Amino acid sequence: MTEIRNIAIIAHVDHGKTALTDAILKQTGASPEGTTMDTNALEKERGITIYAKNAAVEYKGTKINIVDTPGHAD
Repeated sequence: MTEIRNIAIIAHVDHGKTALTDAILKQTGASPEGTTMDTNALEKERGITIYAKNAAVEYKGTKINIVDTPGHAD
């Protein structure tokens, strides 16, 4: 592994940021199916991301650091 990429997923509330992050984790084998980035009880209850979280995966020899951010409203 020689390359590192850092990405942040930012969008409005309920636009699939955490779903995208969960899919990346599943696709790369970093996390079993059914695991979600939203681990806080209030996040699970409301179905929204409240706290930013990070994860790292390896894909084709590249380490990808991901930040899943809470949604924002105008």
